[in-house]
Amino acid sequence: MSGHSKWSQIKHQKAGNDARRGQLFTKLGREITIAAREGGADPDANFRLRLAVQHARDANMPSENIDRAIKRGSGQLEGPNLEDVTYEGYGPGGAAVLVEGLTDNRNRAFAEIRNAFTRGGGNLGESGCVGWLFEPRGIVTLEADGHDPDEIALQAIDAGAEDVQNDGGTLEVFTSPSEIERVRHALDALHLKINNAEATMVPKTTVSADDDTALKVMKLVERLEELDDVQKVYTNLEIPDSVWEQLEK
Repeated sequence: MSGHSKWSQIKHQKAGNDARRGQLFTKLGREITIAAREGGADPDANFRLRLAVQHARDANMPSENIDRAIKRGSGQLEGPNLEDVTYEGYGPGGAAVLVEGLTDNRNRAFAEIRNAFTRGGGNLGESGCVGWLFEPRGIVTLEADGHDPDEIALQAIDAGAEDVQNDGGTLEVFTSPSEIERVRHALDALHLKINNAEATMVPKTTVSADDDTALKVMKLVERLEELDDVQKVYTNLEIPDSVWEQLEK
């Protein structure tokens, strides 16, 4: 979504309590499991798994949890039969909302996600209704931290980045999904503070709304992200700075 780095930072702040951290570990473990199941248990040969393991380590997920998730995915341990699911709909004001999830029960996931849309003032749509508005991208978020942002951007582009945006010293480096790791390694070699690196969906075009509507959309996004079966939520809404300030409270 627009303002990706801001939303990631807010979620990180809110994930400090034990309940949210436990839910985060569950979501990370599910992603590791399905990545290992689909691409094998060797992170060096499985990009999705390598990225999932890196996210888990960034979140301080215990190594034994990571190992168990990999073993469940590779069949060495029993576990739920997870599958990828995608849902599309609209939030307040007509903002597009795209939901990616992992679930062992499609009926439960559908019912809970539909209920979250309804309670959040939106509505669940048909498959394909908003998916075309988004495209897969890789994004590396980092702090300039006293370095020249223009120089960082040049280094990132040399490493394979497609675009770099500067948001008050926080840089968002956009890549193709396959180039995330190479760009991350290049920036890491510059001893920069990297906040996050992930595959994401970026809106091709954005829409604007007043503060009240934008806040309702973000509350819907948060409501969806709190569901166990939901991994990621994207919207094409351009969030005003005044709304980010309210969300940080």
